[in-house]
Amino acid sequence: MNWKPYAKAVVAGLLAGLGALGAALTDGTVSPVEWVTVASATLAGLGVVYAVPNQAGR
Repeated sequence: MNWKPYAKAVVAGLLAGLGALGAALTDGTVSPVEWVTVASATLAGLGVVYAVPNQAGR
């Protein structure tokens, strides 16, 4: 499988999820609601970045 077309979306999803997890860990624990936020941020990062095509020719 060629991962090259998906690399940008995977990196964006990881960064969004890790950013949300970092914010959730400010009090030292992660509640179930915060886990949902982390999952939502990860999926949103993946989906939004995957949906936007790369600009060709630059």
